[in-house]
Amino acid sequence: MTAVLFDFSGTLFRIESTESWLRAVLRETGIALPEPELAKAARALESAGAMPGGARPERLPAEFAEMWAVRDQSAELHRAAFTGVSRQVPLPDPALHDALYDRHMMPAAWTPYPDAEFVLRTLRERGIAVGVVSNIGWDLRPVFREHGLDAYVDAYVLSYEHGIQKPDPRLFAVACEALGVDPKDVLMVGDERRSDGGAAALGCGVHFVDHRPVTERPDALRPVLDLVGQG
Repeated sequence: MTAVLFDFSGTLFRIESTESWLRAVLRETGIALPEPELAKAARALESAGAMPGGARPERLPAEFAEMWAVRDQSAELHRAAFTGVSRQVPLPDPALHDALYDRHMMPAAWTPYPDAEFVLRTLRERGIAVGVVSNIGWDLRPVFREHGLDAYVDAYVLSYEHGIQKPDPRLFAVACEALGVDPKDVLMVGDERRSDGGAAALGCGVHFVDHRPVTERPDALRPVLDLVGQG
């Protein structure tokens, strides 16, 4: 292997819990909620799938189905889809829905998995190129910079910047071209079998990790080093 492509959310980074997400926004806006109401609202937001990078909607309203399917193809669609399902949950101030969306784009909302830095650094030391291929509606580069991982990434290929989302093989092809590598010499690492598995259509190898809390997944990325060999 001459290059490794990584997914972002659930692979290299994990978003904060829904309760932490809501608490942070309430704190920033100066709005107080009694604990039982806060916990209830957090559960409702999680059930609605309102937090990008979090749980999928348990029941997606029919009026959002079409937009939801293509939400990662533009920044506008991404925001509209997530704030739309968020607004299904009553909150004390309607402005909180946009504030919650803005919060999830902040580096503080994300934590790298414990072995992410080691694996990325080791790949760099071996001369193996690294790309990040993400279905996303905003620029995640500041998250990598804030957490000290940007130095190990050679290319970012983000769905909203290309109007294409995984599993479309064209997005993986853009990444391979950006790195100057043959897809057959590339390993794609992700947590979603359908989306990330789209790389196989180009001839890339594919390896999956589980989308779990940071504390429950200390070393799932390390097998990547064995899969790519010494470069």
